[in-house]
Amino acid sequence: MITKPKFKICRRLGPGVYDKCQTVKFSTASGKFAGPGVGRRPRAMTEYGTQLIEKQKIRFSYGITERQLSNYVRKAVHIKGAGTAEKFYEELESRLDNVIYRMGLAPTRRAGRQMVSHGHFIVNDHKVTIPSYEIAAGDIIKIREGSKSKKLFVGLAEKNKDYVMPAWLSFDFGKMEGKILGKPKRAETFIDLNAVLEFYSR
Repeated sequence: MITKPKFKICRRLGPGVYDKCQTVKFSTASGKFAGPGVGRRPRAMTEYGTQLIEKQKIRFSYGITERQLSNYVRKAVHIKGAGTAEKFYEELESRLDNVIYRMGLAPTRRAGRQMVSHGHFIVNDHKVTIPSYEIAAGDIIKIREGSKSKKLFVGLAEKNKDYVMPAWLSFDFGKMEGKILGKPKRAETFIDLNAVLEFYSR
């Protein structure tokens, strides 16, 4: 069930922000949940307003704070030898909670964040409980031995039989072990990364 705050956020920022908003129920919602101004001609958005919306999309989608987002932007801007937008995307996607989500081990990034915090994963033979932990190509991610029998991980192979995992990731559901094959390749299309970079360059 989508809570009213999430529903309102999706109405304002778009269904890509939360997985639960990508449903027929959301797209056909009306009445008090449809948000103010429904049926009216939308006002023209200023450049600043557009950039602010894109910034909020990233914050809510990845579940990060304003400070974390600004740090990712700052780091991407100072990296040489790569496109800033591409590096920015790599920083966001390289968070451990996001990787757990991308591997199909968690239904949402928020769930992935909780699972990491509860100590269910081992990265390169070390238990990691920090959702923002940055993974790198070659890293091995395993489900902790004591967690494999938990309900969270029962039937993972069946649940993911139709899931298409990003090419930069792999996961063996038999061994309960995954690997980072390379750098994240941009897949999100509902976020304008350049608009966010421009917002912070003001």
